[in-house]
Amino acid sequence: MADLRQPPAIEAYGRGGFRIEGVRHDGPVLILCDAVTGWSGDASVEAVSPVLSAPRGEVEFLILGTGPRLEPPPAALREALRTAGLGLEVLTTAEAARLYNLLARDGRRVAVALRPVD
Repeated sequence: MADLRQPPAIEAYGRGGFRIEGVRHDGPVLILCDAVTGWSGDASVEAVSPVLSAPRGEVEFLILGTGPRLEPPPAALREALRTAGLGLEVLTTAEAARLYNLLARDGRRVAVALRPVD
């Protein structure tokens, strides 16, 4: 049976938000299980708890877009994801959006948490 997933594409970013599948989202966003939601922008374990509690097999790893500059994630977040069997890729938001689009289009089950850029 063919995979019927249609992961949302990040079409643009800037001015404090994102255009995803033709819809403007202001502020930080989280794409998880092909659904776009708001996100606090905090790289804490609590803030990414939806990723940690996703059904097994729905997420391979989290791509964290830290805004215009690369910022290391807290050790607690890295440890929580490792314990859950999930990988973590930390990039600037621009790099994270490109990587997410590429991997999602290829059928990979990734989550992405993005902080906006101006």
